[in-house]
Amino acid sequence: MPTAKRKPQTSARRPAAAVPFAELLAKLGDPRVHFGDDRATVNERPLHGTTLFLASCSVETRFGMFQAHVFQDMIHKGYIIALAHGDLLGARLLYTRIHSSCVTSETLRGCDCDCVQQLEGALEVIVKRGHGILFYLMQEGRGVGYVAKARDRMVVQASQDQISTFQAYAAMGLRKDYRDYEDVMHAATLLGLKKARFVLLTNNPDKTNAMKAQGLRVVRAEPLEFEPSPFNLAYLASKAVSGHVLDRPSKTDVKSMQPPEPVEPFAPHAFNDAQRFVYTASYFLPVKPVNSEILLTEAQFKEHKADIERQMLGTTPLVKDCYLIRDNRFIVEIDYERFLRFRKERPADPLVPLMTTPYWFKVHVYYDIVTSQEFVVLTYGKPKIYDLPIIRLQSESLFNRFPLTNKDNRDKFKHSVREIVHYGVGAICLLYFDGRGAGFGAHATDRMLTERGVALSSDEAYRKLGVSYDSRDYDACFTLLKHHIPSGKVQMIMNSPSSLVKKTEYASALNRHKIEVEKWIFLDEHSLQD
Repeated sequence: MPTAKRKPQTSARRPAAAVPFAELLAKLGDPRVHFGDDRATVNERPLHGTTLFLASCSVETRFGMFQAHVFQDMIHKGYIIALAHGDLLGARLLYTRIHSSCVTSETLRGCDCDCVQQLEGALEVIVKRGHGILFYLMQEGRGVGYVAKARDRMVVQASQDQISTFQAYAAMGLRKDYRDYEDVMHAATLLGLKKARFVLLTNNPDKTNAMKAQGLRVVRAEPLEFEPSPFNLAYLASKAVSGHVLDRPSKTDVKSMQPPEPVEPFAPHAFNDAQRFVYTASYFLPVKPVNSEILLTEAQFKEHKADIERQMLGTTPLVKDCYLIRDNRFIVEIDYERFLRFRKERPADPLVPLMTTPYWFKVHVYYDIVTSQEFVVLTYGKPKIYDLPIIRLQSESLFNRFPLTNKDNRDKFKHSVREIVHYGVGAICLLYFDGRGAGFGAHATDRMLTERGVALSSDEAYRKLGVSYDSRDYDACFTLLKHHIPSGKVQMIMNSPSSLVKKTEYASALNRHKIEVEKWIFLDEHSLQD
């Protein structure tokens, strides 16, 4: 008997109850950085908008202790450092600086702008007020990056300051300012400061308006202005014309000083033997003297010999020492504090411009199409075929751009500059790759893990990070340096013999590029005065 077909059973499923929106948001995580909260762990990485929290660690400056909260933008990958002092959540007003990075003044000791003065001046104000925060943004050259900033400097120097930095930007098809401050609002939200009341330490009304546009409560702005120098006067005057609240450029008796030789602009071009590198700019950087050692040519010394010897007399001499160095040049070591008083009392004295003479290094800026990184090579002097240029690969840490009490990294750079100046010929290649090539985020996380006792050493922290000991691109550095070394024979500056043994990649790169090290210069342990 045929079986009757049964109708397929249908079970109408009841739709699941919609999860409340607030519950969904809660699953995304609490978008706050916790200050000493029991819930906080080293694995928390709050994210708000495009800004991701990476790490917190302490930073001791010569003005006082700060806590660094490090963030990174998920789109343009720039780091944001919120350097905090005092009780942020309980303060009635937060004295705040929104600071754009400046590698030339903060790392390379350049004195053709006032950026490092504003950075350090703001930190000093924050400590004196008892509480505040400095947001450090990787927005070099008003947001255009160092390549465009360097081309601006090249054009301005070629014009002998006949055109301003803003005119140079316009001529290159750039707006005067590309900076974006959304990351500041995101970081303030993550730090629980979105409703805080800020006193902004700035001379730039545009920056105040930008903060307000982000929804932050700016109560007022307080200026940070410093006396112009012969090397930044034209730059500060152009800022004043563009709307910055600056009085001193129009009132100073200081006269602008030009580079030691003409600067010729050029179009960007790649190297025949290294197409990854685009040579984009070259200009002169006035570098602050080390140990207040002023360098004079033989002609300069002979012209002012009597005045210099006169200033070596007495119980508190202006000139502390004077001696001959290689190639008939002279070092005049001055008492800097005494010189400041001397300059104020006798501004027209011919020794004043002489003793403000910087070390003129030439900056060469390259863009790497492989890594999208900028490479900076500083050169000093014009090497002859028989010279042995002194070479230094200087690894940078963003934290060392701040006035730290631990000055080891700064001292290494200063010592390298001094060695090169005394010899007369040399070059420094700046390695931006923080954290031994792993990046600044890795370095900050290393600091956080070791401070909290999660890792007992940096080596253990790096194992937890999952990165190797050293991943710096030494091949890139030596490829670029060979374009500035005529013979391939050099004197090389290293931290210590043990660091040379440990950096096997460094030694291998030297061999691959056939660079002969005729002499190793190992940096001393003692600190140098600023």
